[in-house]
Amino acid sequence: MFLYLAHHGEAKPAETDPTRGLTTKGTADVLKVAAHLQKLNLDIKRIYHSGKTRAHETASILAAQLSPVKGVTEAAGLAPQDDPEIWHERLKALDEDTVLVGHLPHLRRLASLLLCGDSERTVVHLKMGGIVCLRRLEGEWSLEWAVSPELY
Repeated sequence: MFLYLAHHGEAKPAETDPTRGLTTKGTADVLKVAAHLQKLNLDIKRIYHSGKTRAHETASILAAQLSPVKGVTEAAGLAPQDDPEIWHERLKALDEDTVLVGHLPHLRRLASLLLCGDSERTVVHLKMGGIVCLRRLEGEWSLEWAVSPELY
């Protein structure tokens, strides 16, 4: 199974947009990463997002390029301060390639929990609009690759 952890693109400040949608730069960054991912011919089944506007918009951009067969779904447990153990447990029951679109520090903590068993250690840095690919093989997680908008 491949798990893709995607940090939402740059969001507008709450003072100018209370819903905190993506900025023009945030949208452009996610589009660049999504275009690269499309070239990889990934077999994504579903994209989950936190429900916050910036995560939903990021998930929609990714979905337009990756065409997940089961679509895009809002899911609990992906908010910035949520316990990474929630998705650690959920992932045990999943066996299909999945994208989680969320926020820091949650995604960083989830990656750390999966990779080294300690959510408080930082083992992966996620950039806004970036994505990391983790692979589960025989119950063990490993880091496969990472992509950030600055590469394009």
